[in-house]
Amino acid sequence: MIKDNKQYRVLVVEDNTGDFTLVVDFLTEKILNPVILHAVNFKEASKIILDSDTPFDIILLDLSLPDKNGKDLIAEMLQLASSCPIIILTGYTDIDFSIRSIAQGIFDYLLKDDLNAEILYKSIVYSIERKKNISELKESEKRYSDLFHLSPQPMWVYDAESFRFVQVNKATIALYGYSEAEFLNMTLMDIKLKENIPAASAAIKNPGPSGQIFKSVMKHVKKSGDIIEVEIYNTSIVINDKDFRSVIAIDVTEKNQFDNKITRAIIKTQEDERYEIGSELHDNVCQILAASQFSLDMLKNAVTTEKMYLLDQCTVHTKMALDEIRNLSHRLAPAFFDDSTLEEAFKTLFGTFNVREQAEILLHFDLSVKKYPLSMEIQLNLYRILQEQLRNILKYAKATLIEVNVVIYNHILTMQITDNGIGFNRNTVKKGIGLANMKRRAELFSGIFEIDSSPGNGCTIIIDIPLNQITNLTSKAG
Repeated sequence: MIKDNKQYRVLVVEDNTGDFTLVVDFLTEKILNPVILHAVNFKEASKIILDSDTPFDIILLDLSLPDKNGKDLIAEMLQLASSCPIIILTGYTDIDFSIRSIAQGIFDYLLKDDLNAEILYKSIVYSIERKKNISELKESEKRYSDLFHLSPQPMWVYDAESFRFVQVNKATIALYGYSEAEFLNMTLMDIKLKENIPAASAAIKNPGPSGQIFKSVMKHVKKSGDIIEVEIYNTSIVINDKDFRSVIAIDVTEKNQFDNKITRAIIKTQEDERYEIGSELHDNVCQILAASQFSLDMLKNAVTTEKMYLLDQCTVHTKMALDEIRNLSHRLAPAFFDDSTLEEAFKTLFGTFNVREQAEILLHFDLSVKKYPLSMEIQLNLYRILQEQLRNILKYAKATLIEVNVVIYNHILTMQITDNGIGFNRNTVKKGIGLANMKRRAELFSGIFEIDSSPGNGCTIIIDIPLNQITNLTSKAG
């Protein structure tokens, strides 16, 4: 018979010499060189355990000892030897007691009358392996707990059905300002902007495959009422057959504000340069062409009839160049820079593109917009977004109708640009610089840029700008 040659340290706590001898025989039948220590009562077992420099692999415990027995013996032995698996050896067949013992932490409950070498050996091996797995699991849970609670990034776990927080770390408490107790009485929706709750609820209810990490950028509300932007990394987890979500949140408010400052500085430099070029074209080049046109008119009496067609041709070309440069200067330097309204600037923009020659234009400016003190910066960026989309429509859409609506409702400015052109597949169309620029301009003001299009169904672009989140409004009306 092949014996197990691993080194096992076994403590047998048994006051019956015959039973102890039998246990030793069973152990040596299956194990090559077991190290077996013997105690006849609880006091002696306690001394052996406390004095031992090397931990035991297993403790075999008789349930009835001269100085202690039953549940009191089990409780004290578990406390004394918490790191070692304990197997009870008893002559009493009490199923309920055996179940309670295992629930307390006993690894196995063996009847002496049914005991043999095979049963005892298997119980020892299984108990040792189970103890090892439990220890590894506890260590893993400790590492996770340390990672969770000591992470510098906010982390939380919430119930996928009720959205209720079930665990938050210190960084979350520090960022949002709520106590742990407050968080555990809240749901995820309590830190979201009200207008974002419906979309967030729908996204959470359809998370996709378990274990996959989803990244998104959200706006959250702190206890103080401050609005922050956070990058969310969300993954589905299952605990005790129940769905939860584990979240890491990175506060990117300052980063985005810094990026926006840089973007605004770049855009301002570009706009200043455009305005300078537009003004130069309008004030200088147009004047030169206008003077040339006047001079050509003066030459009519000095040109022969045979050459008159050349003069007329020069006059027409000069007028065409003058009109084109005027249109270009207006596009470079929008009209509202000269105290015109945004609505008038839009109308002028349609004219500079000669849009009405290709499509019917429907422009609606709600009274709420006309009365609202929009900052010049917002007006200019709305103008550039419309300008960019008009280029796209004229170049690609083959539209016969273009509709532009601008309205303010619940402190949200919405500009919608719709055409009835050929449309496109949003999933396959190449995203160019134009779309990226429009999106970037909307996001400068914490806005949302959305595209709705499909082949044969035209295209709609929607820009939503939350005016109550913008602090740089001026008193100048658009």
